[in-house]
Amino acid sequence: MDRTPKDKASTRNTPRARALRKNPTEAEKHLWEVLSARKTAGTRFNRQVQIGPYFCDFVARSLKLVIEVDGGQHAENIADATRTRFLEARGYRVIRFWNHDVLSNLNGVVAEIERVLADRPYPNPSRKREGNG
Repeated sequence: MDRTPKDKASTRNTPRARALRKNPTEAEKHLWEVLSARKTAGTRFNRQVQIGPYFCDFVARSLKLVIEVDGGQHAENIADATRTRFLEARGYRVIRFWNHDVLSNLNGVVAEIERVLADRPYPNPSRKREGNG
């Protein structure tokens, strides 16, 4: 597996990533319950992954998918648009859900994630994702 060495900035930010994982929002906790341990479409997700200067809530690295769970402070946030452009320039697809949607309609959120996953090209064609054959 190709692994790039961690740069000093990412090593320096490891405590921040750990702190974010230890103190998730309620919405992040609920979503993690359905994403962890390959429970959604057999896809591996990690929490609070650093990509460049940003910490992403959930990332499926093999499929280059970022899932963000946002509160109301993110409505019309220019910084979020900049972050999304940065991630997309590196080949990631970013999908966002409001905290309220995760907490009140988790099944709908998971269905949308599964739909997006089904549309992502799978990195190893000899292995099929769970549920895809």
